[in-house]
Amino acid sequence: MRYFLAPMSSPTSLPTSPSAVLSAVPSAVVFLGLAVVLSPALASEEPPSAGALQPVVVSGARGELDTWQGAASADVVDGAGLRDGQLQINLSEGLGRVPGLVIRNRQNYAQDLQVSLRGYGARATFGVRGVRLFVDGIPASAPDGSGQVANFPLGSADRVEVVRGPFSSLYGASSGGAILLYTQDGRQPAEWRTGAVAGPDGLWRLSTQAIGQTGSAADPGWSYTLDVGKFATDGLRAQSAADRSTANVKLSRAHEGGRSVLVFNRQTGFALDPQGLTRAELQANPGQAAPNALVFNTRKSTAQSQLGFALEQALGGGHRLEWMGYGGTRRVVQFQSVPVAAQGPATSPGGVIDLDRSYWGWNARWRYEGEWGPGRLMVSAGVAADNQTDQRRGFENFDAGGNVGLPGNLRRDETNRAQTLDPYLQAEWSSQQWTLAGGLRYSQTDFRSNDRFVAAGNPDDSGEASFSQLLPVVGGRYQLSPGLQVFASVGRGYETPTLNEAAYRADGSSGLNTALNAARSTSAEVGLRGRTSQGLWTATWFDIRTRDEIVVQSNNAGRTVFQNAGRTQRQGLELSGEWGSGPFTVTGAYTYMLARYQDCAACAASGIPAGNLMPGLPRQQAFVKIDWAPGWGQSLFTLEAQHTGSVEVNDLNSERAEGHTLFNAVVQFRQDLGPWTLREFVRVDNLTDRRYVGSVIVNAGFNRFYEPGPGRSVFAGVELSRRF
Repeated sequence: MRYFLAPMSSPTSLPTSPSAVLSAVPSAVVFLGLAVVLSPALASEEPPSAGALQPVVVSGARGELDTWQGAASADVVDGAGLRDGQLQINLSEGLGRVPGLVIRNRQNYAQDLQVSLRGYGARATFGVRGVRLFVDGIPASAPDGSGQVANFPLGSADRVEVVRGPFSSLYGASSGGAILLYTQDGRQPAEWRTGAVAGPDGLWRLSTQAIGQTGSAADPGWSYTLDVGKFATDGLRAQSAADRSTANVKLSRAHEGGRSVLVFNRQTGFALDPQGLTRAELQANPGQAAPNALVFNTRKSTAQSQLGFALEQALGGGHRLEWMGYGGTRRVVQFQSVPVAAQGPATSPGGVIDLDRSYWGWNARWRYEGEWGPGRLMVSAGVAADNQTDQRRGFENFDAGGNVGLPGNLRRDETNRAQTLDPYLQAEWSSQQWTLAGGLRYSQTDFRSNDRFVAAGNPDDSGEASFSQLLPVVGGRYQLSPGLQVFASVGRGYETPTLNEAAYRADGSSGLNTALNAARSTSAEVGLRGRTSQGLWTATWFDIRTRDEIVVQSNNAGRTVFQNAGRTQRQGLELSGEWGSGPFTVTGAYTYMLARYQDCAACAASGIPAGNLMPGLPRQQAFVKIDWAPGWGQSLFTLEAQHTGSVEVNDLNSERAEGHTLFNAVVQFRQDLGPWTLREFVRVDNLTDRRYVGSVIVNAGFNRFYEPGPGRSVFAGVELSRRF
């Protein structure tokens, strides 16, 4: 058999996590609470909507995404799809049914999931780039476009909305797509549930949710949603143990003509980093870590706290005012495997990253909804502002005695700031047969870096950069028959480099890389969607043309340098559908995407010809799930098939990860015992024990492109719940 990926490695003991870093939310957020006191004074006769924490665009009536009558390409996965028969650890578990979305579990919790939408974000070596993230309407993406999905509270999720295509640009810069998670609203009767999961390599997860509402049905009070959880694993590979703790609280209350919502999120984590493998290492022992990962004990600790508040108030006559504010802190300490000799030059930033981030923002808008002619008109206008301050320090990863993997002398000390100020306007008119929609957003992003580490051979690296773009989008839908519609849209977008991507210059030295430009794109799509009494389907063709595409220039020892690569084109077809008859339900999705460099003047010195495939993106991806509910004791049997095509690992297209198909099976049971409900499941992933590459690190140094996926894995879970 040809060997592409590894069986499971032996467990690695989990080290003690560093002390949690106390985080303080910016004091400005405290004043948000005043709105709760003032809100009754703004009362009107109109009932509250569910949109108090909705972001800017593609929201239908009462704030929920309309995937049937809207002009945008979007999918909604409900909370049950994210939880039932799933581990509830990674967002990748329940989103395979979404076409155009590539989301990979890297089996490396020091780097988070790999997420891309229609090719946006594929270059990310860690975290999420080019895709905007939201939790209950609060941005989980920083103003510079970086984000992570580790703090998504899957246990209390009501739904996840995935928006792709031209309309996603209305979320601002770096929004080639958007992923929005909304947690459940408290209700009566209240519900409490506790669940646990166990699996191979010491994996376990324990979480508890409490969802309810104070007061009575006639006079409801505060709605509350509490979700706390803990996860740990010894890791698939050596040097890959991890643990994570999360807490998410949402409080909301309706008042006359409006609604107030308060959200708090806390997440801490610690993870060892096994790094990527060469093809030879992958073939020899895919369970191993990169040698230098062991030498330097590469690892990462994080601590993040965030508070958000939203208020909406009806003014009468269909008019409504909405306001949202948020703030938080994030602390990251990461030990890299930078060789000691490489830290000799005076310009080296060392091998330990110490990042202390504070951020805050707000979004204020007016919204109108009312009848206009034979249809309904929705108009909104507002301003959004986001601010981010990073205190970034770098240390040597060896002490005075030459012991590696320990913090040493200071080698970098600077403050990096990013801020955005975006006015926007959106309108949509819809009738039974037509939807006409359009929007306009002016996005302004400013970077500034103040260098405090100036020494002989290391000059002042302070700098600043500004990016701006007018982002228009128009689209429409026409109903050809009661069960068939055609839709189309076209728009402009742009993606700024993140502060991390601009943190290193072409020579590898620290300092803001002011030569790095924003990527600018034009995106168009046209599609058909249909539905019958037994199911629904969608087919969409898209074309994305980008200039100054941001790509990896070099990636070595945790230090990645980026450059602009001229023009690229991504064309593709997305198919999705769901069909049900009797006890059977079939869900499927297919994506074909051809992503190529049209020209790359900056890459010419590296010998990258026009026509090369963009790395990190499979040409084909497919997902099929069959559910069978035979009626035996509320049981459910599921079979899944996931196919991922081959993936180029670098711009030279000199190596690739082979395509593969995985099969998974799940058996679920449920027992109703009075007010109690007991659920159990057994899940077997990779039934055929296929050896495969789970993810790739684009343009990795020393050809360490490959991150192996797990072999056959058996998981078991149980959940006990009660309504009060």
